[in-house]
Amino acid sequence: MSKFITCARGLEVEFFFRKGLSLSEAGNYTGAIASYDKALELDPNADEIWYCRGNALYNLGRTNPAIKSYDMALELNPGCYQALINRGNALDDSGRHQEAVESYDRVLRLKPDHHRTWNNRGIALGNLGKYDEAIASYDRAIEFKPDYSRAWYHRGLALKSMGLTEKTLACYDKALASQPDFYEVWNNRGNTLYLLKRYSEAISSYDKAVQSFPNYHWAWYNRGVVLQELNRNEEAIVSLDKAVTLNPKNAEAWYYRALALEALDCTRSAAASYDKAYELKPNLSIESPTR
Repeated sequence: MSKFITCARGLEVEFFFRKGLSLSEAGNYTGAIASYDKALELDPNADEIWYCRGNALYNLGRTNPAIKSYDMALELNPGCYQALINRGNALDDSGRHQEAVESYDRVLRLKPDHHRTWNNRGIALGNLGKYDEAIASYDRAIEFKPDYSRAWYHRGLALKSMGLTEKTLACYDKALASQPDFYEVWNNRGNTLYLLKRYSEAISSYDKAVQSFPNYHWAWYNRGVVLQELNRNEEAIVSLDKAVTLNPKNAEAWYYRALALEALDCTRSAAASYDKAYELKPNLSIESPTR
């Protein structure tokens, strides 16, 4: 093959690769994959293109093809730790939690101080129900980055799964000290305070959650549940109306809305709300009201 043809082919590969990156950045992942495929037809040994193709597939929720793309990237470049990280994420999302842990372990052999990988490893271990090991992994993440709010948050979730509510609360507070607008933490903090029967503080936490993210329906729902249980039914209805507007398929929200309406003698509206709840979930059973 002449140098001219080799050079021309290289330019064509670069063109399709760059085009794929631009399409991916614009959110057109399907177009990006098509462009990466054209580049790979010309140069199937380009590990970076396989990696970026995997990312585009992952962003489309196509986790299994994404894993195959990451595998190709790693076959060509075993030291590509970013491909190992994203491969682990895709495996965990696919329910292949043990394989995800193994992928993260490979990352940590290359990058022992990679705090995000320690965090992701903890999540995968938590998904396996190995909460002690998960906490140890979060501790390593925090060791390398003490203000890493996500590791503190996930450490709290693991402790919650073990029934250690006071320790859970302390972790959430650590997360919020680093990231005061972390609405998921405020919501889960509210749930923990609810379990501790500290209802006013729980409502204040839900308030913080919706201040940080006004469209977070779970916080509106949880706020409404606590208000209804405190017999503050008018306030509960306001919160639950917001919850069902944001997520009309939340059967539990319709149910608690019905309870609040019934307590205010709004019998027709309550009946309609009950009907909606059981239409969405015919076998509705409320075991743990907050989410």
